[in-house]
Amino acid sequence: MSPARVVPCSAPPRVRDALRAAPDGAVPVVHRGRDAVYVELAGLCVGVVSRRATAVPCALRIDAASVPEARAAHVADGVLHLDSDADDVALTIGRLVEVHVPSIRTPATTPAPAPGDVPAMIGRGDGLTPYDDDVLCGWLAVHRAAGIATPAVDAEIRACLDRTTLLSATLLDCAMHGEVIPEFALWLHALSTPAEVDRAATLAAVGHSSGRGLLHGARLALAHLSPLEGAA
Repeated sequence: MSPARVVPCSAPPRVRDALRAAPDGAVPVVHRGRDAVYVELAGLCVGVVSRRATAVPCALRIDAASVPEARAAHVADGVLHLDSDADDVALTIGRLVEVHVPSIRTPATTPAPAPGDVPAMIGRGDGLTPYDDDVLCGWLAVHRAAGIATPAVDAEIRACLDRTTLLSATLLDCAMHGEVIPEFALWLHALSTPAEVDRAATLAAVGHSSGRGLLHGARLALAHLSPLEGAA
């Protein structure tokens, strides 16, 4: 095979750090498609997404209409490579992207009630990110935006992550770190402004049901936290 073809990408800081910490060698490809490829990296799901795909906070982002073919993948010197029969694509990180929720002010100092029976919710729903997992992600992310810890719910989620898909488990971990998709951050930033309705509609349209789940979970949390104003 010829030397690696370099494709520049951007990445959230934790994804960059996970790649830097990963040992050299093959990594499993857990999903591949035209717009996204996902690999397993030390128990996490790390993606490569095109500009057409949802920019999940656990993915490298490339400015292309599709992602390179990936029959296999490997890490070398902290760089993720996607391998096909004829090509070796090295995804080099040139820019970091911000994926944290904006801050919101609230008079609340304690968490909202859990959005349901948390262990029963994990993995409930269809697809790579089951609906109830998305609800939990939205609920968690709003608490991180408000600076309110949720240790009991976090512990319940972490104890049950093996019940869901690797991607969804990773996104739940991201939400516990306050990391979200851009559509969620923009909606949260628009709370109590004229843009809120339109940004809620944009968020709700993400994926088959992911955006609706995120919005539902976030609103359950906001109903209790009663933010004083839009996000900072």
